[in-house]
Parts: sequence; structure tokens; C-alpha cells
Amino acid sequence: MGIVRIEDALRLAQEADLDLVEVAPQARPPVCKLMDYGKFKYESAQKARESRRNQQLTVIKEQKLRPKIDSHDYATKRGHVVRFLEHGNKVKVTIMFRGREQSRPELGYRLLQRLAEDVAELGFIEATPKQDGRNMIMVLAPHKKQPPRGRSGDGADADADETVAEGGQ
Repeated sequence: MGIVRIEDALRLAQEADLDLVEVAPQARPPVCKLMDYGKFKYESAQKARESRRNQQLTVIKEQKLRPKIDSHDYATKRGHVVRFLEHGNKVKVTIMFRGREQSRPELGYRLLQRLAEDVAELGFIEATPKQDGRNMIMVLAPHKKQPPRGRSGDGADADADETVAEGGQ
């Protein structure tokens, strides 16, 4: 409609049984729209609700290791990391140093690098290994290409057992 006096704009809105809504107050002159404000609020709330529904919650799982880990224990922990990455979760891998182990941080660094290489097809290093007091921490994130995979063909009982096992860690 172009530039209109406020009184005329309010009269037009009242005649059309609509509301005069200020869209861009910082513009010179301010920009206003004739609209049903209740309907506008309802539609914007619906859009916000829909975007929240499609939003993916980021879950960070943690796996703790020691520098002097046995090969079988390492394989078990690696399996947990693989499972977490397959489900689309980030994994925070922590190596805990005790006593004289603290003077050999390169052992922990090599272990983290080995783990990252072993799970390279499922995830990548999001945060490089960093020494944090007695601990060394690295964060692995799943690749974006693959959707989170669930377990298929195992039945509901297997999924329930897995949930209990994850909760204990």
C-alpha cells in the first residue's frame, strides 16, 4: 500500500477485521502488515513445534580406558565405541593415568590414535587427544553420511538387554 499515516492504517485494519502488526520497527518508516495476529502466532508456534520434532538430540557416551589395557579388554571397549558410533552418538574416550603412568602420556596418546584408526570407517576425531590433569580425553563423532542404525532381527528382548547394559556404564 506504500507509505500510509498511522490513523489511516489503523482504520484500514479495522475495516478488514484484521490487526496492524509492526514487522520491521527499525526501518524508516516502520514497516507494518495487515494480518490476523492470532492466526500468525498459532502458525509460528506450529512451525516451532515441527522444527523441535525434527531436531536430533546429541548424546555423548563415555568410554574409559587405562594405558596398560590388555588386548581382549581393548577389543571389548572398542566394541562399545563401535556400537555407540553406529547408533549415531558421539563418544568421549578418556584414558585415566595413575601413579607413574602420568609420566608417560605418549602411551595414552598412541592408544587413542589406535582406537581412532580402528573405528575410522564409522567415525572421525572431533576433538584431538588432550591431557587434562590425570586424564587424556578425545571425542569421536559419527560420520554424517550414515543414518543411525538400530539392531534388526534381534527382537525386542535383545534391545531391552542392550538398554540395560548401556545404562550401567
